[in-house]
Amino acid sequence: MKSYRKELWFETSQRRSFICITPTIRACLEESHIKEGLLLCNAMHITASVFINDNETGLHQDFEKWLEKLAPEKPYNQYQHNGFEDNADAHLKRTIMGREVVIAVTDGKLDLGPWEEVFYGEFDGKRRKRVLVKIIGE
Repeated sequence: MKSYRKELWFETSQRRSFICITPTIRACLEESHIKEGLLLCNAMHITASVFINDNETGLHQDFEKWLEKLAPEKPYNQYQHNGFEDNADAHLKRTIMGREVVIAVTDGKLDLGPWEEVFYGEFDGKRRKRVLVKIIGE
């Protein structure tokens, strides 16, 4: 069995954003030379997410509105966590959107559905954060 590991780094100019990372994940798979196995992709920061969904701008705007209703950024004093930092909402948004995805690898390709794409979700940006790509298989 082979194993491949790579860290991807992101630094967004906005507090919140969604970045399609499917092409980068595909490049990692190609670089790994693994044809059959599993790919794990996870955010290594507690205010960021990796998830799978449709790459459609309207849906991303819907996510933003929905998440803001569930865990509004302001007022900052509504959260017990806020004190040194003002990012309690980002922790909650990450919990909702998830930490990682696992994708089957078949014949050297990601086994994704017809509209599925992999995204990095940033909820407390403007600083460098990393995402782990780990692929195991043969």
